[in-house]
Amino acid sequence: MAFPDEQAGPTEDAQKSIQAELDEASRALREVTLMLEQSQVEVSKLSQRNAAITAHLQQIQSQSKGGNVSLEELRMAYESAIDAQQRLLVMRGQLEKLQGDQSHLQQYRVLLEKVLGLLSQPVEIGGGVSKSAVASIESIIQAQESERQRLSRQMHDGPAQALSNFILQTEIAMRLMDVDNAQAREELNNLKSSAMSTFQKVRNFIFELRPMMLDDLGLSPTIKRYAETFKEQTGMDVSVVISGQERRLESFMEVMIFRALQELLGNAARHSQASSVKAMIDMNENSVKVTVDDNGKGFDPEVLQQGNSLGVNLIRDRVEMLGGTFELDSTVGKGTKVIFTIPAKSP
Repeated sequence: MAFPDEQAGPTEDAQKSIQAELDEASRALREVTLMLEQSQVEVSKLSQRNAAITAHLQQIQSQSKGGNVSLEELRMAYESAIDAQQRLLVMRGQLEKLQGDQSHLQQYRVLLEKVLGLLSQPVEIGGGVSKSAVASIESIIQAQESERQRLSRQMHDGPAQALSNFILQTEIAMRLMDVDNAQAREELNNLKSSAMSTFQKVRNFIFELRPMMLDDLGLSPTIKRYAETFKEQTGMDVSVVISGQERRLESFMEVMIFRALQELLGNAARHSQASSVKAMIDMNENSVKVTVDDNGKGFDPEVLQQGNSLGVNLIRDRVEMLGGTFELDSTVGKGTKVIFTIPAKSP
């Protein structure tokens, strides 16, 4: 039996909201794709320019040994080479970010299309299914916005500030070229170290947004890599055990499991203040079982019923939407264990 007409209002509102979000995601995807194409062309041009300038610098260096080149010509050649390398480094970082954004938006659009399709179907009465579906949709959108805000703050406080410092350091080095070459060289070395550090931070942000290796290599290698990176960043003892029939899953399912592990590891570090966490993934022919167990301070599970843990509730909703089961065992002072199982066949 379908819901009566008076129940259709919230569903129609949800459809309109999801359709608007889908239209916006499609528009953003078109823009990112265009920017990506332009950036690829620019990177190709900068690579050629960098190669030409590097060859010119090597020629100038060779000529300078015979005293046939002035210090001013040598200095200008060095400045051109440094400028070309910096421009290429920045553009490559932008290219990788755009690739990550494109993949993220493609997956998000697919998810919205699936949700919109579900909402377009008649929903049978039974246990408040319609309200649960709408609540899940709202949770997904809220989680997306929270993640965007978090990454926006990280980009502003990290790479954006660092790029401003790069400009200042470059100006200092250029002024020192005519006064103290040794000091100028030291400033340039510092600039290079800062640029490499910032570039690594940008790569980490891109990995968090959408790791490319998830599409290329699959879930298992991506989780192992993420665990290693997470361990380096937090100092936690993180272990990953993968058992059973290790294989590729459907793309949306690999994304869902990766995001769940990402959220649970983050919770262990940020909220549980755990010193160690163990993630176990057991793949069999028809399902995947994921267990994340930490030794943190734990919490009262009633908190979840009050809606104060958006991330964990979202994991539960997604697991149940896929026909799986979700269990949480936590006690104050005794850590937290989350177990979820979802049906999963090979693609």
